[in-house]
Amino acid sequence: MATALSGLPQHFKLPDTLGLIVLEDCFHFPGCFLPLYIFEQRYRLMLEDALASSRMIGVGTMVDGELLPVTTLGLIRASKKGLDGTSHVMLYGVTRVRFTGWVQEKPYRIATIEPFSTLMDSSKDFLEALRDRALRQLPPVTPGCGEAMQKLRTLLSDMECPDLVCDILSYHFVRDPAAAASLLTEPHLEQRYEILFHQLDKLRADVEG
Repeated sequence: MATALSGLPQHFKLPDTLGLIVLEDCFHFPGCFLPLYIFEQRYRLMLEDALASSRMIGVGTMVDGELLPVTTLGLIRASKKGLDGTSHVMLYGVTRVRFTGWVQEKPYRIATIEPFSTLMDSSKDFLEALRDRALRQLPPVTPGCGEAMQKLRTLLSDMECPDLVCDILSYHFVRDPAAAASLLTEPHLEQRYEILFHQLDKLRADVEG
């Protein structure tokens, strides 16, 4: 029987609804920071509403004209408003959620949501082996980023959450929109890693020429 992991931090209460900024091929994953530039009037209103309440919004990702049914609930960690009314926002990914309906579509979308749990069919040792394999498959260090890459490897090697490692690597190293969409919407962790391995192999091949 698969183990279900909600991904919710302890004592975190999932809201019933979530305001969305809809973007093409923008994939936000749990455990990752996403910078956003808010300039459209509808999303300025959404930001104001979020800052006055839960400080939570999400990115609704459009792929080939279709909105993905899953997103990452984001917590606004920082927001700086300019004199022109636009804002720079730093959004931290908390957990995956699935859309179950719509409260409104204008001026911006508000979805009703439910948890989207990560399913794990394997033992802890096997999942840690998947994590270690993914770290070994990272592209070779290039001039100028060696120290940053080593810090990332060390940080992720010490993490006891293979699902979070998979999400962080997916966010930073997967550039193919179809693969990123699959990684975001796939419930089984083992299958996410298989997709990630394939993408890391392609990335290494591109880097090594």
